[in-house]
Amino acid sequence: MALADIFTRPADSAATASPRAFGMRPLGTGLEGLTAWVDDIAALTQPDRIHWVDGSRAENDALLRQMVEDGTLIKLNPEWRPGSYLARSHPSDVARTEARTFIASEREEDAGPTNNWAAPDDIRSTITPLFAGSMKGRTMYVVPFSMGAVGGPLSHIGVQITDSPYAVASIEVMTRVGTDVLREIAGGAPWVKTVHSVGAPLEPGQKSDAWPCNDEKYIVHFPETLEVWSYGSGYGGNAILAKKCFALRIASVIGRDEGWLAEHMLLIRVIDPAGRRYHVAAAFPSACGKTNLAMLKPTIPGWRVETLGDDIAWLRPGEDGRLWAINPEAGFFGVAPGTGESTNQTAVETLWGNTIFTNVALRPDGDVWWEGLTDEAPAELTDWQGNPWTPAMGRPAAHPNSRFTVSAAQCPQIAADWDSPEGVPLDAILFGGRRATNVPLVVEATDWTHGVFLGSTISSERTAAAEGTVGELRRDPFAMLPFCGYNMADYFGHWLKIGQKLRFDRAPRVFQVNWFRKGSDGRFLWPGFGDNARVIDWIIRRIEGEVPGIDSAIGRLPRAEDLDIEGIAVTDADMAELFAIDPASWLREADLTEEFFQTFEGRVPAPLWAELAALRYRLQRA
Repeated sequence: MALADIFTRPADSAATASPRAFGMRPLGTGLEGLTAWVDDIAALTQPDRIHWVDGSRAENDALLRQMVEDGTLIKLNPEWRPGSYLARSHPSDVARTEARTFIASEREEDAGPTNNWAAPDDIRSTITPLFAGSMKGRTMYVVPFSMGAVGGPLSHIGVQITDSPYAVASIEVMTRVGTDVLREIAGGAPWVKTVHSVGAPLEPGQKSDAWPCNDEKYIVHFPETLEVWSYGSGYGGNAILAKKCFALRIASVIGRDEGWLAEHMLLIRVIDPAGRRYHVAAAFPSACGKTNLAMLKPTIPGWRVETLGDDIAWLRPGEDGRLWAINPEAGFFGVAPGTGESTNQTAVETLWGNTIFTNVALRPDGDVWWEGLTDEAPAELTDWQGNPWTPAMGRPAAHPNSRFTVSAAQCPQIAADWDSPEGVPLDAILFGGRRATNVPLVVEATDWTHGVFLGSTISSERTAAAEGTVGELRRDPFAMLPFCGYNMADYFGHWLKIGQKLRFDRAPRVFQVNWFRKGSDGRFLWPGFGDNARVIDWIIRRIEGEVPGIDSAIGRLPRAEDLDIEGIAVTDADMAELFAIDPASWLREADLTEEFFQTFEGRVPAPLWAELAALRYRLQRA
């Protein structure tokens, strides 16, 4: 089949597709296989029209205009925010639906205890009737997309079918969409199948809601067949299936099978005053400063940071023994509240225009606002649900999970080669959580295995920790707890295997950082934000062998004199507390780690149990 044939197929081809039992028809290869799959989905969902998305500017402009006419988008004042729009979702559809997210592996043990498992045949029998006729009265969009530069050695391809124009517009920002992807498929490139419906079919003559969705929601991943099926939600990662669903859950499975890693990591280039360039990937759970580090503005004179990615990185061992990384995404899908001039000036500057905002507040002048954008709220706003709002009301004007979707190319400190197909070689990997106690500002792993142990034990403290005790820990290993597409204990083992493919002198060094340690008086001991560059300065000097690391029971720590704190309000007492290690408290934490490892019923790799035993031994002797 020629590529042009796809765009000349009749719009009513869905009506003539064979209505056989879905999933039973063997698919071919190349474009024939793709069109056969599209026909099957169309026969199941019964859309009025099929539109193959070509990724052109004219097509996107028409899509945005139509959504404004339909009430899905509000066009913002072009004087303040050119080319930008505001969407308001249904109040029931505002975040990832993790409780309704499933891994449908053939064996339950392959999903593991941290995932919701569903038997593939059972879940197909549940969701297939939901998708039957779900697109009636709507257009079915076929969106071919590439994660990573099209045709790149680290890139992978997917196709999303959706009845949501909002999802189409978002995918066009977050990925590379268009006919170049179809050419890759025509040439035999494998592709991941993703299907999405808002679950709101229309009767003849019925007008769609501005934000269609369904109270019943499912997001189902089939790791053996590399499929994602999402039903009922139009919001965020529930609808932009290229993001968490493909780029992490499914890609983690592909990476396991092919020998690479799909990670919930930012990616930056750090340039020191001498012009030396270093590449750093970092995995932080939500609310731990990830986006701020991705767009860091160092407070140390002469240092610069270039952004390569803010959320996802794919890491692949190279023939040179190094670990190479790409950002597979093309845009930022960030949380708006808390993003402001004082916390992340770069992000604010990125949002100057050409941005889709979702569930933020609307100013009277046609611009947007959210908590944290400015120190003071405007006198009056329209809140995220379209209601009048004033500061006196005492409730947020923007939803706490309100978002912005914007091209990465607009970031003022984006690296010139951020989209390079080959990626960049990593010099350091950082893991971090929000810990008020116990965890020092920075600790270096003694080797790769110890680094994997640090990543496997990443956690944040709940509010009980504010009183200064270890408290209940919210585990998020590698910041991947909601996103690993298979048994997380096997994932730990995969990290160990990746280390065996790297040259010991070229593998990235691994560190754990914690910007959030508090003193006995409850205040943060470290200023954070741009001053986090001072920690990265020490990390780079460790990589270069310019400063020693001091051995401790938990890893290597800086000497006080080697951490540059000139010009910031961190006292000697603060420094001592930032690096204080209480063996008794750490032994209690080791017990919690043992309890966590035991939940995997014997699948945690032996080297990590050995690391835990060695940690206890060192603590007992401290």
